[in-house]
Amino acid sequence: MRLAIAAGKHVYCEKPSAATAAEAMELYQLAKNAGIRHGVVQDKLWLPGVVALKGLMARGFFGRVLSVRGEFGYWVFEGDTVPAQRPSWNYRAEDGGGIIADMFAHWRYVLDDLFGRVTAVSCLGARHIDQRWDEAGRAYASTADDAAYATFELEGGIVAQFNSSWCVRVRRDDLLTIQVDGTRGSAVAGLRDCWIQPAAATPRPVWNPDVATAADYRADWERVPDPAAHKNAFRAEWELFLRHVVCDEPFRWDLLAGAKGVQLAELGVESWRTRTWVAVPSLEA
Repeated sequence: MRLAIAAGKHVYCEKPSAATAAEAMELYQLAKNAGIRHGVVQDKLWLPGVVALKGLMARGFFGRVLSVRGEFGYWVFEGDTVPAQRPSWNYRAEDGGGIIADMFAHWRYVLDDLFGRVTAVSCLGARHIDQRWDEAGRAYASTADDAAYATFELEGGIVAQFNSSWCVRVRRDDLLTIQVDGTRGSAVAGLRDCWIQPAAATPRPVWNPDVATAADYRADWERVPDPAAHKNAFRAEWELFLRHVVCDEPFRWDLLAGAKGVQLAELGVESWRTRTWVAVPSLEA
């Protein structure tokens, strides 16, 4: 990235944009000083389910948003009897692995773009699987976090909780689900579909664990119609970046936005290490 910026090239990179927040901000400053165009992958914003959530927010469907709950992950095989479906470096801290560094960058831009700026984080990381097997079938010690359980405070008093794990078996609608609860309605989005329950259609459950419930809670939700044909999420953002370079159209998912994701991951690790809430300072241009 530094070499490309020094050569006057426009740059577009995957997240996280750097290993530390200081390095990420350095890259942003270098790009700004060089006067080049720059962008960072923030693909989840163009997933059909997240696009539907954003539309509901824009229309005021939720009323006052109270909370956001995200569940992400799946079982990544250890690699001994069943081949692992993720690269082995993901589970070695010395090689930059770890689910906090990987996924908190995603949660930062999803929360910031849809619901409000993240102002504080409380995170508990975990290394649930101690040993895995690499692409050559060799056993190695897992040194990186493979799960994280986090709570985020957002501007406006919204509480967001995200569980991220490569050690979880899926019993939900998708590998990623995000539930948003508000005073006027709720929604649950997966990668492609989104379901809503407005206040007027909300049932009135009564707690009685001694009687088997006859309620079908899934039946009380309505699927949001989606007439649009969605492109691959990575392609959608890449095309916007190309239009930014060629046509001078606005593009806000730049290296500063990437630095915010790295910052949140770094502070999440600090929260885990110190077992405290950690404030998330504003990063400004």
